[in-house]
Amino acid sequence: MNDNLKLAVIIGSTREGRFGPVPAEWVAGEARAFGGFDVDVVDLLELELPHRITGDSDDHPTVKSLSARLHDADAFIVVTPEYNHSYPASLKAAIDHYQSEWHTKPVGFVSYGGMVGGQRAVEHLRQIFPEVHALTVRDTIGLVNYWSLLDAEGRFADPEALAGAAKGMLGQLAWWGRALRAARLETAYAA
Repeated sequence: MNDNLKLAVIIGSTREGRFGPVPAEWVAGEARAFGGFDVDVVDLLELELPHRITGDSDDHPTVKSLSARLHDADAFIVVTPEYNHSYPASLKAAIDHYQSEWHTKPVGFVSYGGMVGGQRAVEHLRQIFPEVHALTVRDTIGLVNYWSLLDAEGRFADPEALAGAAKGMLGQLAWWGRALRAARLETAYAA
């Protein structure tokens, strides 16, 4: 039996020319190398979730499809840019469409931006996730002036420099993911 945690890496930006897939694929690779995770990369651009949430939203095929993937996950990594000192609307819509899918699961962050590396977006998200009964881990990865970290092919020029931060965050996600999965199996969570 596979005891791996199911980790969903969510690319939060849907903007044209976005950078999100680069750090998402990198952190997904770090999680696979870390071990103990089965990784699912969730790209909100590919899903095209409706931004309008109605009583019929649960019947929308994309909403249903993502619901199943989020329910299956034991932990999440949210990859987010910082737009206007916060996170993108596409990410907020993805969070707000769901409730029980997030319950009692840990969330880590990879953020990117200018001089603070997207950390203002992360601080806002730290206020949102407890409202859907999720737990955010302490360690994050903030890519300061991310464009300066890239080589000519658009990949990280020195991924080993970021590996230590990834291991710290992944270790916290693994610990909380296992503890919370065991708790969910033992006792139903009442939100």
